[in-house]
Amino acid sequence: MAVDLKKCWADAGCRDCIDACHRIHNVPDFGNNKEEIKWIWTVPYDKVFPEHSFEFSAEDYRVNPVPLLCNHCEDPPCVKYCPTRATWKREDGIVMMDFHRCIGCRYCMAGCPYGSRSFNWKDPRPFIKKVNLEFPTRTKGVVEKCNFCEERLPKGLLPACVEACREKGLVFGDLKEPGAEIVKTLQHRTVFQRQPELGTKPKVYYIL
Repeated sequence: MAVDLKKCWADAGCRDCIDACHRIHNVPDFGNNKEEIKWIWTVPYDKVFPEHSFEFSAEDYRVNPVPLLCNHCEDPPCVKYCPTRATWKREDGIVMMDFHRCIGCRYCMAGCPYGSRSFNWKDPRPFIKKVNLEFPTRTKGVVEKCNFCEERLPKGLLPACVEACREKGLVFGDLKEPGAEIVKTLQHRTVFQRQPELGTKPKVYYIL
């Protein structure tokens, strides 16, 4: 996944990617930050990339929202810490979550350095505005996160967030496919990842 921040910031306050993702994946809205379940969310730029913020950076630049989601790391620590293998990495690189095998220990949450996982402290089903019957709902005591819309990919569909983005600021594809749009997007651009020093090798790239 590539996130072109300048395109993203062109439509201030837009939540299309978040709303599309949360709608099709039955993400509940508990109405408070403490219990928030998030597959995609935003955080100000200077909080996401503090190493890129300088004294003379423009104020609007520092506070602009950066979309965050599971990084689907090449070396995902969450997979190492899960005792039941409820989370695992597929051959294509997508880090999966099996809601039925999750025992709610939250070791994966402790292991993820990006805060990309959420825990259902109570039954989420009453807090889903309109249930999408094509995707499973969850139960109390289960961890969940972005899955790169793995259920849409076999149908030839893009992730819902990519499809919903009006500014075309999100690009998704196979990095190993020569000529793929994602490869062209990342070439000859200034590209960075979240906390690359951790060695997890995130597969969400930010362009500025």
